[in-house]
Amino acid sequence: MDLTLHTSSLPHDDPDAALAFYRDVLGFEVRRDVGRGRTRWITVGPAGRPDTALLLAPAAAGASLTGAERTTVLEMMAKGTFGRIVLAARDLDATFARVQAAGAEVVQEPFLHPCGVRDCAFRDPAGNLLRIREPDRDAG
Repeated sequence: MDLTLHTSSLPHDDPDAALAFYRDVLGFEVRRDVGRGRTRWITVGPAGRPDTALLLAPAAAGASLTGAERTTVLEMMAKGTFGRIVLAARDLDATFARVQAAGAEVVQEPFLHPCGVRDCAFRDPAGNLLRIREPDRDAG
């Protein structure tokens, strides 16, 4: 099989704040913005990488969710335990400084883990955890 990862999804509770963060802070390009008001599905992705996308979807949207499930999703988002994604940046320190200067909530400053991964972590406006790591040093 020849499979690639095309789109991942994270929830948002404020499409304008999500758009400002992913477009203006992280520098992603907007590919689609569908819907109205707070019920918008926004697709963004790294500039020049049309094969990779992130769908920012309304939190707890969908007819198949029960009221209790919606409540659970919103509670988990408020705690920052629902959505997460790992990004990569060649210059982790510069990326960290830019995201921090934009006012994002810092979860962890750049850190070299014992396993050899160096990364940092932030929360986006909806509380989703974003880990940003340096590409593997020994990867060719």
